[in-house]
Amino acid sequence: MKNLLLLFAVGFLLFGCAQKPKSPEKIAAEIHEKVLTVDTHTDTPWDLLQEGFNLNDYHDFVKTRNRVDFPRMKEGGLDAVFMASFVGQSDRNEEAYIKAFDRAMQQIDSIHAHLERSFETAELAFTPEDAYRIEKTGKRIVFIGIENGYPVGKNINNIEYFFNKGARYITLCHTRNNDICDSSTDTTEHNGLSDFGVDVVKEMNRIGMMIDVSHISDSSFYDVIKLSKTPVIASHSCARAICDNPRNLNDDMLKELAKNGGVIQMCILSDYVKAPLPNSERDSAQNAVRLKYNGFKNLTDEEEDMARKDWYAIDTIFPRKLASVADAVDHIDHMVKVAGIDHVGIGTDFDGGGGLSDCQDVSQMGNITLELVKRGYTEEEIKKIWGGNIMRVMGQVLKAVAKS
Repeated sequence: MKNLLLLFAVGFLLFGCAQKPKSPEKIAAEIHEKVLTVDTHTDTPWDLLQEGFNLNDYHDFVKTRNRVDFPRMKEGGLDAVFMASFVGQSDRNEEAYIKAFDRAMQQIDSIHAHLERSFETAELAFTPEDAYRIEKTGKRIVFIGIENGYPVGKNINNIEYFFNKGARYITLCHTRNNDICDSSTDTTEHNGLSDFGVDVVKEMNRIGMMIDVSHISDSSFYDVIKLSKTPVIASHSCARAICDNPRNLNDDMLKELAKNGGVIQMCILSDYVKAPLPNSERDSAQNAVRLKYNGFKNLTDEEEDMARKDWYAIDTIFPRKLASVADAVDHIDHMVKVAGIDHVGIGTDFDGGGGLSDCQDVSQMGNITLELVKRGYTEEEIKKIWGGNIMRVMGQVLKAVAKS
């Protein structure tokens, strides 16, 4: 009888241990490992142009200020990244357009060159099917994007050229107006899309390239939504209701984006996540750099590299109090509530200013999944946020070409 009681007690204890609930950390780690994780916007190609930089090397963020490489992507469980070829706005004349085009292609070519040397660890993707195939091999996945339509100049044929080189989206403008549309952080020039911008949207629809509405003005946004026959993306933007920044989308824009079938990718650049605290010394230092480099206009390649280093050095000299992952996920909560779970994703803006106090580089991406788990998001919902939604949109944009 004693033996039976002992066996019953042991069995009860074992059963109880087996039923012990998993911790949020354990659940998050399992989900993060299982789902396809996609970051739709980094400015890493700037680093690829630096002599000696290798994506296969592990870089210490504190020492290098670089936030993306393949070892840290693997450490942070980030499967795929859109590396954006970025060219800042400058003069709008034929000479400047040629220079901008060359600068954009220099970055795109650098992505191809790095991947040719990294075939065992990473591969370039052109379609969602490519991404899911490469994921199964354990390699990192790289997509190409273009931030700022400025390198298109006034030559509509450049869009298909960029597409054939692998680019799968173009952010129509950056911080200043260009010949395509008005920027969210500049004065009104076209009152939305220009006539050329209308042609750009139609051409991107025609060839199957995603239209990126991050950075563009509200009027430009509504023009795109009205005109585009395929879903659009905001590759790195947040909710204006949570952080009142013109770079973010207001609730009506979120609703229209959802009706369009598109997706907004939560950005983790701190100033778009949470209003920064006043810092007069930092502001003065930034103004001094702007003055030193002529407002970042008409710079040589060498001057652009120097200006970028001087700009980011300010973060070391006058560090800012960064928003947290919890602050960022507040945006996801709001965007899901307004636009729906099928229309929200993640685009960090790493190497272009993105970074949070507890997500400074790609090695810490799991912290976002953990916060989502803590807030009650299911595995299926997290799967959509991390990659499912953007892969759906890309697939729809590409398939629309086949149907036309």
